[in-house]
Amino acid sequence: MAKAPRTVLAAYFEAWRAKDFDAYQALLADDVTFDGPLGQAAGAKECRLGLEAMSEIVTDVVVEHVFVDGPDVLTWFQLHTSVAPPCPTANWSHVEDGRITHIRATFDPRPLVHPAD
Repeated sequence: MAKAPRTVLAAYFEAWRAKDFDAYQALLADDVTFDGPLGQAAGAKECRLGLEAMSEIVTDVVVEHVFVDGPDVLTWFQLHTSVAPPCPTANWSHVEDGRITHIRATFDPRPLVHPAD
């Protein structure tokens, strides 16, 4: 039996926080897609590599609210990094058969791209 979308996304954020990239990748469909302000990725391996690279500066992910509408989960969180103040972020993920098939993230990337000197 497939896990509920809310449960899948809770595990996604826990794996990200723990930098457990094997667990993270296991939550993704093989043909998952990612679209965000800093890039796109296609496939579970490419999504994993993108998150691994991003995790080099991520110090925490603080989930503030989760909205669920059937297979779609919108997570509002603060992205904490070593280079900028916390960044309010929305992550919209679609889950099918217990695995994430699409991730769309949005936030203002300017503080990450041009950190204050």
